[in-house]
Amino acid sequence: MTIDAALLRYYSAVEEAFPALPPDAEARAIRERFSKVAQAYARERDEAVTADDIQLDLEGRTLAARIYKPKHARGPLPLIVYFHGGGWVVGDLDTHDGLVARLARDSQCAVASVDYRLAPEHPFPAPCEDAFDALIWLAEHRSRLGFATDRLAVGGDSAGAHLALVAARGANERVAGIVGLQLLLYPVMRRQFESPSCIANANGPGLTNDEMKWYWTQFLSGETPREHDVRAFPLAEPFERTPAPAIVVAAAFDPLYDDAVELKRFLEASGGRVEMIDARDMTHGFGRMHGQSEAALGWLRGIGERAGELLRAGR
Repeated sequence: MTIDAALLRYYSAVEEAFPALPPDAEARAIRERFSKVAQAYARERDEAVTADDIQLDLEGRTLAARIYKPKHARGPLPLIVYFHGGGWVVGDLDTHDGLVARLARDSQCAVASVDYRLAPEHPFPAPCEDAFDALIWLAEHRSRLGFATDRLAVGGDSAGAHLALVAARGANERVAGIVGLQLLLYPVMRRQFESPSCIANANGPGLTNDEMKWYWTQFLSGETPREHDVRAFPLAEPFERTPAPAIVVAAAFDPLYDDAVELKRFLEASGGRVEMIDARDMTHGFGRMHGQSEAALGWLRGIGERAGELLRAGR
């Protein structure tokens, strides 16, 4: 199996239109380039989905969020709280707008995309605290917002999957079973760069080993976490309670492929139920590229539909 040809054409077009930044580029410049690429290749939001911006009033800060709903879904909808990827450094509501809107359409669930604070301006533990507090806020306000109060999921891609796992673990330790599903796309879980997938896919496309090292450095540029702090290193300690069922999505041509495999094993060892979706012709970040690749769209559609099925199971 090889990388989807449409994805390869996309990467070539991006490289030509947006030359790579120098190795010493600052986070702000990298963030701006990421946003420009996303804007240049974005498709119009699907007309079958509505989107409304809200504010989450948390202790000492306010976070922006965007709630997506499928137009023709009936009754109080299950809610998926979603955290965007970008190495804890780049990305926002707009860069992941298409991905999240598609997830709402295909799952037939409401999805709340949260714009958490970014490193290095707000390094660890700020993104983790934002993810947990945002999840709790949205869980507590489900009834007022018109969502089902018995079906809550947490999701994210890449570093957003890291935050989703951290937030779900913390929430379920506070209130057993409050999070009923985890949706974790090409997750970053371990600060290591020598696994077979890291070596095989060290130079991308989609993500390189060097970029991942840089992201970890920015994320941990403030307070140094203890080696067993599960907010920074989610696989460092077993779960105190059985983890929520999970869909773990791996991309075959991703340095983080082995992180996804290890996460599956870790959750299962803690008693969790895990479904693994192995996107065999995809690269890291393919969910944002569904407008450029029919294969990526097919994988993303299947992910969303399965998430919706599992959230509604047993209703």
